[in-house]
Amino acid sequence: MTLERAYILLAVFYSALVAIGAIALLGGGGPVWAVAILLLGALVAAGLWGHTLGRPVMNPRMWRPLAGILAVGCLLQLFAVFTFSLSGAEITWLLTGAIFSVLPAILLFQYGERDQEVWATPEEREGGKMLDELLARQRELVLEKQETDRQATVKLTKEGDTYRASVTRGRGAHVERFEEKFTCPATLTFFVIKYTCISVNDIAAQYAEERVLTT
Repeated sequence: MTLERAYILLAVFYSALVAIGAIALLGGGGPVWAVAILLLGALVAAGLWGHTLGRPVMNPRMWRPLAGILAVGCLLQLFAVFTFSLSGAEITWLLTGAIFSVLPAILLFQYGERDQEVWATPEEREGGKMLDELLARQRELVLEKQETDRQATVKLTKEGDTYRASVTRGRGAHVERFEEKFTCPATLTFFVIKYTCISVNDIAAQYAEERVLTT
């Protein structure tokens, strides 16, 4: 069995668990607070499908906190099972929730990593390819741009499979410097566009001109 097929089966399994839980609740087979567990399970199933199919679901910033909630929830449910006097139905719900929270927590933590192509727009993917091609020809890419009320300088380099972006930007008298590392060129594009007034086309245009001048 391939890893991709295993992920699909896992997503199907968790979706089925949510469906079974919903049927059980509708039939009066669970406590009222199980509704919260069921809603959380539905959200987890959506994230697992996104992870499995390589599609963006909602926002990447929500999945790692959700993975943390699952991990903490797992511990709390186990604590409740061994500490409080509960009915058989309540113990079943808590144990099921705890046991089946571990693997989704790990997968959703991975899914919430912003530095991967699944979260990139088509424009960011295209820009990432362009920057990767330029960095294959140039040791570093440096561009300074000034607009009416702000200015920015960006320096891009690649070491192995890691991209580094160093940014200096200012608005009026305020100047700040920072840098980030990425493994996905599409995320590099996202970073440059989001935190500077520079676009990938600006960088490509400058180095296209330099190439013409040197030939």
